[in-house]
Amino acid sequence: MIDSEITFRKLEVFLVFMEKLNIARTAEQLGLSSVSVHRALHSLEEGLRCPLFIHRGRNLLPLPAAETLQQHAIQVIEQMELGIQAAQRTAGFGDKRIRLGTLYSLTLETIPRLIMGLKIRRPELELELLMGSNEMLLNRLAEQQLDAILISTSDSVIDEHLYESLPLFIDDIYLASPADSKLVVEGPVDLRDFRKEKFISLAEGFATYHGFQEAFQVADFEPDIVTRVNDIFSMLSLVQAGIGYTLIPGRMKGVYAETVRLMPLAEPYQMRQTISLVFARSREHDPNLLALAAESRMYARGHSIKTVD
Repeated sequence: MIDSEITFRKLEVFLVFMEKLNIARTAEQLGLSSVSVHRALHSLEEGLRCPLFIHRGRNLLPLPAAETLQQHAIQVIEQMELGIQAAQRTAGFGDKRIRLGTLYSLTLETIPRLIMGLKIRRPELELELLMGSNEMLLNRLAEQQLDAILISTSDSVIDEHLYESLPLFIDDIYLASPADSKLVVEGPVDLRDFRKEKFISLAEGFATYHGFQEAFQVADFEPDIVTRVNDIFSMLSLVQAGIGYTLIPGRMKGVYAETVRLMPLAEPYQMRQTISLVFARSREHDPNLLALAAESRMYARGHSIKTVD
């Protein structure tokens, strides 16, 4: 058993001292006090249960035992550094690739902006993009198949002990209608006026699914859902084709702008989504994630979202 007094930090102090042979210069290089250096060397001797130095006046001189320990300590520190680097590479820490998960709707504007900023910060970085539902992306993050995800945190329970959540922007939910529908109005719409209409929904697990269900509970009727789809672009295409109506976030306004109308919901049905960057707290010092978080904060400030630095 290696005594608990023998630590990597004390071995690092010991190696610097063996190079400098001066406590004050050792303390200066390591950013420590002279007392801390002296205490580290003394406790190292106690852990080894043998003397390493002798005092000559105010000087501390190494014994042969110290020179022997120095040879092995160099190897130990070098091997540990290699081990840490290998473990970090296995975990994806500091890799030249980042695996990012996102909602389909964020590929219109948010993802391109973040990628451009990230490439400026870390030009060598390769980005692997996976699109999916809130539920699927959270599962992939938990299984460490993704490094970070961009999802609606309004529709998911995020464990704050495990994950860092950085809000980017807040989006309102609208009723999407074919532009030529007779039910199109300029002001807020009452969902009860659409009781007899057909609707299109995202499948369970997507960001707007639960909000969709809650809105119609408030309206006190079960919507006639003609189909459920697995991406928001397919859903808008069906609305454009006149298949039915749906609820959709405002960030999709630019898609089919001439053939699809997005109408605000009346107060009882109003909903909002908070879009956030989510990643594991255990990786908050990963340089790739630090760069992505910094770019996300810049994006959030442009959308008047206050974030914690």
